Amino acid sequence: MSSLALLGLLLGGAVRDTSAQARPWIRWSAQAITAWGGADPVPGGGRLDEIRMVQPVVMVRAGWGPRFSLLGTLDLEGLTLPDGELTMGGWGEGFVDRRHPHTYAHELLLTGNDLLGRADGPARFSLTVGKGFAPFGTDDPMSRPALRFPVNHHLAQILERAVAIAAFRRGAVTAEAGLFNGDEPERPGQWPRIGRFGDSWSGRLTGAPTPGLELQGSYALVHSPEHRPGAGTDQDKWSASARWERRIGGHPLYGLVEWARTSEAGGFFVFHSFLAEGAWTVGRHRLHYRFERTERPEEERISNFRSRRPHLENSILGTTRWTIHSLGYALGGLEVGGVRLEPLGEVSAGSIVRVDSGLFDVATLYGDHRFWSWSLGVRLAAGGGMHRMGRYGAAAEAVDSREHRHDMGVR
Repeated sequence: MSSLALLGLLLGGAVRDTSAQARPWIRWSAQAITAWGGADPVPGGGRLDEIRMVQPVVMVRAGWGPRFSLLGTLDLEGLTLPDGELTMGGWGEGFVDRRHPHTYAHELLLTGNDLLGRADGPARFSLTVGKGFAPFGTDDPMSRPALRFPVNHHLAQILERAVAIAAFRRGAVTAEAGLFNGDEPERPGQWPRIGRFGDSWSGRLTGAPTPGLELQGSYALVHSPEHRPGAGTDQDKWSASARWERRIGGHPLYGLVEWARTSEAGGFFVFHSFLAEGAWTVGRHRLHYRFERTERPEEERISNFRSRRPHLENSILGTTRWTIHSLGYALGGLEVGGVRLEPLGEVSAGSIVRVDSGLFDVATLYGDHRFWSWSLGVRLAAGGGMHRMGRYGAAAEAVDSREHRHDMGVR
């Protein structure tokens, strides 16, 4: 029996088993951030600032009873950020020092939950298919406190792939395994190359040894991620993290420490990342801080903010290490006509150093080894809150059973 036929049988069985008691349900949420931000210096030297609408997303969860669910996340950054968001250190999908716009269909997934029913006792087994995150690394930064994405976004997450994910949870331990296509999207309207589905895989193990603490370790083998036809180099990726959420003195406190390593071209290029971030909420006020030290490839550029595609190993001119401190503040508790308003601000200061003997020269491109950046804006949100993107089925149930994100002050 083929894997698709087996999946259909399991999903069909799940629906039939609960049809007598099933009730259709739907939940939604939406948000967008309008922000003025800038950096000094930027590639080419000098200061640049701009006003942009970032993270305009609409999320819908729907289902029939508890076992059958559909998740969709519409991301409109292709319309509001056609040239990307100015983010010093950001890279990926042909953008550099700008965060690329995500694809319109950021997530579109069908999940069958608890497919074995009573056969596996108190355990939970799920299958998820569609487009979304591979089971690897930490949550999408969009659902975390900081406004600007970290440099390590493409080291610490694997997103917007055609995925098939099996998840198994028993007690405080969740195991996930996934197959997906290796190619990254090159523009917002692009879909994964279905002919490449299954050329890459990943696995993740998550445990919650004590209340509020979550430990995660994962590995991925990604075939030719930055050469869409599949003739590029492969990546070996590792990730480990610890996430903590508790109330201290009645105030929500959140913390995340993560390490990531990506090896490319059989170990010829190796990129490391260490990140630590936290948020403390007192009443309507939330402070957050993030420290990051990440190595990134310096690829051949066709302009100050774009790199050559398709990317091959001989397009990498060197490696730089970015060390960044970010501090931010957000004011919650404001609402107008059912829309929540959250004024926010963030400032970052960092340094850039070359870590190998490649051809790339920091001073020539930027004019300085140090930079700073800022953002000031307001988040508009309605409906429910952001879910932890990348956790589906039994893995999402594990998160929901031990965390209350709104109470903890994390989106």
